[in-house]
Amino acid sequence: MTAQASLLTTKIKQFMQAAGDWLPFDRFMALALYAPSLGYYSASQQQIGRMPASGSDFVTAPEMSSYFGTSLARSVKEALVQTHTHAVLEFGAGNGTLALQLLSALGEQVQSYTIVEVSAALRERQAQTLAAFAAQVRWVSVLPDSIQAVVLGNEVLDAMPVRLLQRTAGVWYERGVVWTEAESCFDWQDRPTDDCPPVEIAGEYDYLTEIHPQAESFVRSVGERLQRGAIFLIDYGFPEAEYYHEQRHMGTLMCHQAHLSDSDPLQDVGRKDITAHINFTGVALAAREVGLEVLGYTSQAHFLINSGLLGLLENASMQDKAMAQKLMLEHEMGELFKVIALGRGEIWQPLGFVQGDRTHRL
Repeated sequence: MTAQASLLTTKIKQFMQAAGDWLPFDRFMALALYAPSLGYYSASQQQIGRMPASGSDFVTAPEMSSYFGTSLARSVKEALVQTHTHAVLEFGAGNGTLALQLLSALGEQVQSYTIVEVSAALRERQAQTLAAFAAQVRWVSVLPDSIQAVVLGNEVLDAMPVRLLQRTAGVWYERGVVWTEAESCFDWQDRPTDDCPPVEIAGEYDYLTEIHPQAESFVRSVGERLQRGAIFLIDYGFPEAEYYHEQRHMGTLMCHQAHLSDSDPLQDVGRKDITAHINFTGVALAAREVGLEVLGYTSQAHFLINSGLLGLLENASMQDKAMAQKLMLEHEMGELFKVIALGRGEIWQPLGFVQGDRTHRL
Protein backbone atom coordinates (compact mmCIF):
# COMPACT_ATOMS: atom_id res chain seq x y z
CA MET A 1 0.00 0.00 0.00
CA THR A 2 1.38 3.43 -0.95
CA ALA A 3 1.74 6.20 1.61
CA GLN A 4 -1.16 8.07 -0.03
CA ALA A 5 -3.40 4.98 0.08
CA SER A 6 -2.46 4.37 3.72
CA LEU A 7 -3.35 7.94 4.71
CA LEU A 8 -6.63 7.75 2.78
CA THR A 9 -7.53 4.44 4.45
CA THR A 10 -6.86 6.01 7.84
CA LYS A 11 -9.04 9.01 7.02
CA ILE A 12 -11.92 6.80 5.83
CA LYS A 13 -11.62 4.68 8.99
CA GLN A 14 -11.88 7.85 11.09
CA PHE A 15 -15.07 8.90 9.30
CA MET A 16 -16.36 5.37 9.68
CA GLN A 17 -15.74 5.28 13.43
CA ALA A 18 -17.48 8.64 13.86
CA ALA A 19 -20.48 7.26 11.96
CA GLY A 20 -20.81 4.11 14.07
CA ASP A 21 -18.36 1.87 12.18
CA TRP A 22 -20.46 1.81 9.02
CA LEU A 23 -20.44 4.17 6.05
CA PRO A 24 -23.11 4.18 3.34
CA PHE A 25 -21.38 3.59 0.04
CA ASP A 26 -21.96 7.10 -1.31
CA ARG A 27 -19.94 8.58 1.56
CA PHE A 28 -17.21 5.99 1.06
CA MET A 29 -17.11 6.74 -2.67
CA ALA A 30 -16.95 10.49 -2.01
CA LEU A 31 -13.91 10.06 0.24
CA ALA A 32 -12.22 7.59 -2.11
CA LEU A 33 -12.53 10.02 -5.01
CA TYR A 34 -12.47 13.48 -3.46
CA ALA A 35 -10.83 13.47 0.00
CA PRO A 36 -8.57 16.57 -0.12
CA SER A 37 -5.06 15.73 -1.40
CA LEU A 38 -5.73 11.99 -0.98
CA GLY A 39 -8.72 10.99 -3.08
CA TYR A 40 -8.39 9.71 -6.63
CA TYR A 41 -9.35 13.02 -8.23
CA SER A 42 -7.71 15.21 -5.58
CA ALA A 43 -4.22 13.73 -5.69
CA SER A 44 -1.65 14.80 -8.27
CA GLN A 45 -1.90 11.85 -10.63
CA GLN A 46 -2.62 11.40 -14.30
CA GLN A 47 -6.09 9.88 -14.79
CA ILE A 48 -6.89 10.51 -18.45
CA GLY A 49 -4.86 9.32 -21.42
CA ARG A 50 -4.98 7.03 -24.42
CA MET A 51 -2.59 4.34 -23.17
CA PRO A 52 -1.55 2.84 -19.79
CA ALA A 53 2.07 3.79 -20.52
CA SER A 54 1.15 7.41 -19.76
CA GLY A 55 0.18 6.37 -16.24
CA SER A 56 -3.48 6.98 -17.03
CA ASP A 57 -6.47 4.83 -16.14
CA PHE A 58 -9.05 5.62 -18.81
CA VAL A 59 -9.62 7.62 -21.97
CA THR A 60 -12.44 10.08 -22.66
CA ALA A 61 -13.89 11.07 -26.03
CA PRO A 62 -11.97 14.38 -26.39
CA GLU A 63 -8.68 12.57 -25.74
CA MET A 64 -9.62 9.88 -28.25
CA SER A 65 -10.35 12.26 -31.11
CA SER A 66 -10.23 16.03 -31.56
CA TYR A 67 -13.25 15.66 -33.83
CA PHE A 68 -15.38 15.10 -30.73
CA GLY A 69 -14.88 18.70 -29.65
CA THR A 70 -15.04 20.04 -33.21
CA SER A 71 -18.45 18.38 -33.72
CA LEU A 72 -19.73 19.44 -30.31
CA ALA A 73 -18.64 22.99 -31.10
CA ARG A 74 -21.27 23.18 -33.84
CA SER A 75 -24.02 22.39 -31.35
CA VAL A 76 -22.51 24.76 -28.78
CA LYS A 77 -22.38 27.54 -31.39
CA GLU A 78 -26.04 26.98 -32.23
CA ALA A 79 -26.97 27.03 -28.53
CA LEU A 80 -25.08 30.29 -27.97
CA VAL A 81 -27.05 31.91 -30.79
CA GLN A 82 -30.41 30.44 -29.77
CA THR A 83 -30.04 31.49 -26.12
CA HIS A 84 -28.36 34.87 -26.78
CA THR A 85 -25.38 33.99 -24.63
CA HIS A 86 -21.64 34.41 -25.15
CA ALA A 87 -20.18 32.19 -22.45
CA VAL A 88 -19.46 28.49 -21.84
CA LEU A 89 -19.34 26.84 -18.42
CA GLU A 90 -17.70 23.41 -18.23
CA PHE A 91 -17.74 21.02 -15.29
CA GLY A 92 -14.96 18.48 -14.79
CA ALA A 93 -12.70 19.64 -17.61
CA GLY A 94 -10.13 16.88 -17.07
CA ASN A 95 -6.87 17.73 -18.83
CA GLY A 96 -8.55 20.70 -20.56
CA THR A 97 -8.63 18.89 -23.89
CA LEU A 98 -12.32 19.47 -24.65
CA ALA A 99 -12.04 23.15 -23.71
CA LEU A 100 -9.09 23.49 -26.08
CA GLN A 101 -11.03 21.86 -28.93
CA LEU A 102 -14.07 24.06 -28.36
CA LEU A 103 -12.16 27.32 -28.01
CA SER A 104 -10.10 26.51 -31.10
CA ALA A 105 -13.28 25.95 -33.09
CA LEU A 106 -15.39 28.79 -31.66
CA GLY A 107 -12.77 31.50 -31.20
CA GLU A 108 -14.21 34.91 -30.30
CA GLN A 109 -17.77 33.59 -30.31
CA VAL A 110 -16.99 32.59 -26.72
CA GLN A 111 -16.24 35.70 -24.70
CA SER A 112 -15.61 33.74 -21.50
CA TYR A 113 -14.99 30.08 -20.76
CA THR A 114 -15.45 29.14 -17.09
CA ILE A 115 -14.25 25.82 -15.69
CA VAL A 116 -15.67 24.55 -12.42
CA GLU A 117 -12.83 22.50 -10.94
CA VAL A 118 -12.15 21.45 -7.33
CA SER A 119 -8.81 19.74 -8.01
CA ALA A 120 -5.78 22.03 -7.82
CA ALA A 121 -3.70 19.49 -9.76
CA LEU A 122 -6.22 19.41 -12.61
CA ARG A 123 -6.50 23.21 -12.65
CA GLU A 124 -2.76 23.44 -13.20
CA ARG A 125 -2.90 20.87 -16.00
CA GLN A 126 -5.84 22.68 -17.63
CA ALA A 127 -4.04 26.02 -17.43
CA GLN A 128 -1.07 24.57 -19.29
CA THR A 129 -3.32 23.08 -21.97
CA LEU A 130 -5.26 26.33 -22.40
CA ALA A 131 -2.37 28.78 -22.21
CA ALA A 132 -3.19 30.16 -25.67
CA PHE A 133 -6.69 31.11 -24.46
CA ALA A 134 -5.68 32.52 -21.06
CA ALA A 135 -7.61 35.74 -21.70
CA GLN A 136 -10.91 33.86 -22.10
CA VAL A 137 -10.60 31.12 -19.47
CA ARG A 138 -11.21 31.40 -15.74
CA TRP A 139 -11.61 28.88 -12.95
CA VAL A 140 -14.04 28.64 -10.04
CA SER A 141 -14.39 25.99 -7.37
CA VAL A 142 -18.09 26.44 -6.60
CA LEU A 143 -21.24 26.96 -8.64
CA PRO A 144 -21.88 30.58 -9.64
CA ASP A 145 -25.08 32.04 -8.17
CA SER A 146 -26.30 32.97 -11.64
CA ILE A 147 -25.54 31.24 -14.94
CA GLN A 148 -26.00 32.71 -18.39
CA ALA A 149 -24.06 30.30 -20.54
CA VAL A 150 -24.01 27.06 -22.44
CA VAL A 151 -23.19 24.49 -19.76
CA LEU A 152 -21.21 21.33 -20.56
CA GLY A 153 -20.54 18.17 -18.60
CA ASN A 154 -18.72 15.33 -20.35
CA GLU A 155 -18.43 12.26 -18.09
CA VAL A 156 -19.20 14.31 -14.99
CA LEU A 157 -22.35 12.69 -13.60
CA ASP A 158 -20.86 9.17 -13.58
CA ALA A 159 -18.19 10.24 -11.08
CA MET A 160 -20.74 11.48 -8.55
CA PRO A 161 -21.24 9.22 -5.50
CA VAL A 162 -24.14 6.78 -5.68
CA ARG A 163 -26.07 4.90 -3.05
CA LEU A 164 -26.14 1.11 -3.38
CA LEU A 165 -29.36 -0.80 -2.77
CA GLN A 166 -29.40 -4.59 -2.41
CA ARG A 167 -32.56 -6.69 -2.52
CA THR A 168 -32.09 -9.96 -0.65
CA ALA A 169 -34.94 -12.46 -0.22
CA GLY A 170 -37.39 -9.77 -1.32
CA VAL A 171 -36.21 -7.18 1.25
CA TRP A 172 -34.30 -3.98 0.36
CA TYR A 173 -31.09 -3.06 2.16
CA GLU A 174 -28.61 -0.23 1.78
CA ARG A 175 -25.11 -1.46 1.11
CA GLY A 176 -22.37 0.17 3.13
CA VAL A 177 -18.72 -0.33 4.01
CA VAL A 178 -17.08 -1.52 7.23
CA TRP A 179 -13.49 -2.14 8.30
CA THR A 180 -12.59 -5.74 9.09
CA GLU A 181 -9.73 -5.67 11.57
CA ALA A 182 -8.89 -9.37 11.27
CA GLU A 183 -8.42 -9.07 7.50
CA SER A 184 -7.15 -5.45 7.60
CA CYS A 185 -9.45 -4.48 4.75
CA PHE A 186 -12.72 -2.81 3.86
CA ASP A 187 -15.75 -5.06 3.45
CA TRP A 188 -19.43 -4.83 2.56
CA GLN A 189 -22.25 -4.76 5.07
CA ASP A 190 -25.95 -4.32 4.29
CA ARG A 191 -28.44 -2.58 6.57
CA PRO A 192 -32.25 -2.49 6.27
CA THR A 193 -33.66 0.58 4.50
CA ASP A 194 -37.04 2.00 3.57
CA ASP A 195 -35.58 3.23 0.27
CA CYS A 196 -35.91 1.38 -3.00
CA PRO A 197 -35.37 2.05 -6.72
CA PRO A 198 -37.78 4.51 -8.40
CA VAL A 199 -39.49 1.69 -10.30
CA GLU A 200 -40.64 -1.72 -9.17
CA ILE A 201 -38.34 -4.52 -10.25
CA ALA A 202 -40.21 -7.73 -11.00
CA GLY A 203 -39.43 -10.90 -9.07
CA GLU A 204 -37.97 -11.56 -5.65
CA TYR A 205 -34.50 -12.70 -6.68
CA ASP A 206 -31.46 -10.90 -5.28
CA TYR A 207 -30.80 -7.61 -7.06
CA LEU A 208 -28.06 -4.97 -6.66
CA THR A 209 -28.46 -1.48 -8.11
CA GLU A 210 -27.75 2.22 -7.60
CA ILE A 211 -29.74 5.36 -6.99
CA HIS A 212 -28.33 8.81 -7.81
CA PRO A 213 -29.42 11.51 -5.32
CA GLN A 214 -26.19 13.52 -5.72
CA ALA A 215 -26.25 13.61 -9.52
CA GLU A 216 -29.91 14.59 -9.52
CA SER A 217 -29.27 17.25 -6.86
CA PHE A 218 -26.44 18.58 -9.04
CA VAL A 219 -28.80 18.91 -12.02
CA ARG A 220 -31.33 20.75 -9.86
CA SER A 221 -28.65 23.09 -8.48
CA VAL A 222 -27.34 23.98 -11.94
CA GLY A 223 -30.88 24.31 -13.28
CA GLU A 224 -31.93 26.68 -10.51
CA ARG A 225 -29.02 28.98 -11.37
CA LEU A 226 -29.50 28.83 -15.14
CA GLN A 227 -31.16 32.13 -16.07
CA ARG A 228 -30.40 31.88 -19.76
CA GLY A 229 -28.61 29.23 -21.78
CA ALA A 230 -28.65 25.46 -22.23
CA ILE A 231 -27.09 22.40 -20.61
CA PHE A 232 -25.48 19.50 -22.49
CA LEU A 233 -24.63 16.41 -20.41
CA ILE A 234 -22.77 13.50 -22.03
CA ASP A 235 -22.29 10.22 -20.20
CA TYR A 236 -22.84 6.49 -20.27
CA GLY A 237 -26.23 5.35 -19.06
CA PHE A 238 -29.80 4.39 -19.83
CA PRO A 239 -33.38 5.57 -19.39
CA GLU A 240 -35.03 4.28 -16.22
CA ALA A 241 -36.78 1.29 -17.78
CA GLU A 242 -33.46 -0.04 -19.08
CA TYR A 243 -31.44 0.98 -16.04
CA TYR A 244 -33.61 -1.02 -13.65
CA HIS A 245 -34.27 -3.89 -16.02
CA GLU A 246 -34.76 -7.18 -14.21
CA GLN A 247 -31.75 -8.68 -16.01
CA ARG A 248 -29.37 -5.94 -14.75
CA HIS A 249 -29.19 -7.58 -11.32
CA MET A 250 -25.51 -6.81 -10.59
CA GLY A 251 -25.80 -3.05 -10.96
CA THR A 252 -23.51 -0.82 -13.05
CA LEU A 253 -20.81 0.16 -10.55
CA MET A 254 -17.31 -0.23 -11.98
CA CYS A 255 -13.71 0.84 -11.47
CA HIS A 256 -10.98 1.85 -13.92
CA GLN A 257 -7.27 1.40 -13.38
CA ALA A 258 -4.51 1.24 -16.01
CA HIS A 259 -7.19 0.99 -18.72
CA LEU A 260 -8.63 -2.16 -17.16
CA SER A 261 -12.06 -2.46 -15.54
CA ASP A 262 -13.08 -4.24 -12.37
CA SER A 263 -16.07 -4.25 -10.03
CA ASP A 264 -14.37 -3.99 -6.62
CA PRO A 265 -14.20 -0.40 -5.30
CA LEU A 266 -12.92 -1.62 -1.90
CA GLN A 267 -9.50 -2.54 -3.31
CA ASP A 268 -6.74 -0.03 -4.20
CA VAL A 269 -8.81 2.75 -2.67
CA GLY A 270 -7.74 6.16 -3.97
CA ARG A 271 -5.72 4.63 -6.80
CA LYS A 272 -8.54 3.93 -9.25
CA ASP A 273 -11.65 5.55 -10.62
CA ILE A 274 -15.10 4.53 -9.35
CA THR A 275 -18.12 5.19 -11.56
CA ALA A 276 -21.72 4.18 -12.17
CA HIS A 277 -23.93 4.51 -15.22
CA ILE A 278 -26.50 7.30 -15.27
CA ASN A 279 -30.27 7.02 -14.99
CA PHE A 280 -31.17 9.67 -17.57
CA THR A 281 -34.85 9.57 -16.61
CA GLY A 282 -33.83 10.74 -13.14
CA VAL A 283 -31.76 13.54 -14.73
CA ALA A 284 -34.74 14.66 -16.82
CA LEU A 285 -37.12 14.61 -13.85
CA ALA A 286 -34.67 16.58 -11.70
CA ALA A 287 -34.43 19.19 -14.46
CA ARG A 288 -38.20 19.45 -14.77
CA GLU A 289 -38.49 20.02 -11.01
CA VAL A 290 -36.64 23.34 -11.39
CA GLY A 291 -38.42 24.48 -14.53
CA LEU A 292 -36.10 23.19 -17.24
CA GLU A 293 -37.28 21.42 -20.37
CA VAL A 294 -35.65 18.47 -22.11
CA LEU A 295 -34.51 19.77 -25.50
CA GLY A 296 -33.30 16.37 -26.68
CA TYR A 297 -31.94 12.98 -25.67
CA THR A 298 -30.13 10.57 -27.96
CA SER A 299 -27.07 8.36 -28.37
CA GLN A 300 -23.65 9.92 -28.74
CA ALA A 301 -23.44 8.50 -32.26
CA HIS A 302 -26.64 10.22 -33.39
CA PHE A 303 -25.66 13.45 -31.66
CA LEU A 304 -22.22 13.65 -33.30
CA ILE A 305 -23.50 12.65 -36.74
CA ASN A 306 -26.27 15.26 -36.48
CA SER A 307 -23.62 17.78 -35.43
CA GLY A 308 -21.70 17.18 -38.66
CA LEU A 309 -18.99 14.71 -37.69
CA LEU A 310 -19.13 12.72 -40.94
CA GLY A 311 -18.60 15.83 -43.04
CA LEU A 312 -15.67 16.89 -40.89
CA LEU A 313 -13.99 13.53 -41.50
CA GLU A 314 -14.06 13.71 -45.30
CA ASN A 315 -10.50 15.01 -45.56
CA ALA A 316 -9.16 13.43 -42.37
CA SER A 317 -6.31 10.93 -42.29
CA MET A 318 -7.07 7.23 -41.99
CA GLN A 319 -5.78 7.23 -38.42
CA ASP A 320 -7.99 10.17 -37.47
CA LYS A 321 -10.99 8.51 -39.12
CA ALA A 322 -10.35 5.27 -37.23
CA MET A 323 -10.22 7.06 -33.87
CA ALA A 324 -13.28 9.16 -34.64
CA GLN A 325 -15.23 6.04 -35.61
CA LYS A 326 -14.82 4.80 -32.03
CA LEU A 327 -17.00 7.73 -30.98
CA MET A 328 -19.82 6.43 -33.16
CA LEU A 329 -19.56 2.64 -33.34
CA GLU A 330 -22.22 0.79 -31.37
CA HIS A 331 -19.76 -1.58 -29.70
CA GLU A 332 -17.45 1.31 -28.76
CA MET A 333 -18.83 4.62 -27.41
CA GLY A 334 -21.58 5.33 -29.91
CA GLU A 335 -24.50 3.61 -28.22
CA LEU A 336 -23.54 3.30 -24.56
CA PHE A 337 -22.91 7.05 -24.26
CA LYS A 338 -25.94 9.33 -24.38
CA VAL A 339 -26.42 13.08 -24.68
CA ILE A 340 -29.20 15.03 -22.98
CA ALA A 341 -29.84 18.74 -23.55
CA LEU A 342 -31.80 20.89 -21.11
CA GLY A 343 -32.99 24.47 -21.44
CA ARG A 344 -35.09 27.22 -19.94
CA GLY A 345 -37.49 29.53 -21.72
CA GLU A 346 -38.33 29.21 -25.40
CA ILE A 347 -38.13 25.59 -26.58
CA TRP A 348 -36.01 24.80 -29.65
CA GLN A 349 -34.66 21.60 -31.14
CA PRO A 350 -30.87 21.55 -31.05
CA LEU A 351 -28.97 20.40 -34.12
CA GLY A 352 -27.68 17.28 -32.35
CA PHE A 353 -31.15 15.78 -32.00
CA VAL A 354 -32.74 16.36 -35.43
CA GLN A 355 -32.50 12.62 -36.16
CA GLY A 356 -32.81 9.83 -33.61
CA ASP A 357 -34.20 11.82 -30.70
CA ARG A 358 -35.20 9.44 -27.89
CA THR A 359 -36.81 11.87 -25.46
CA HIS A 360 -39.99 9.76 -25.59
CA ARG A 361 -38.07 6.88 -23.99
CA LEU A 362 -37.18 8.77 -20.83
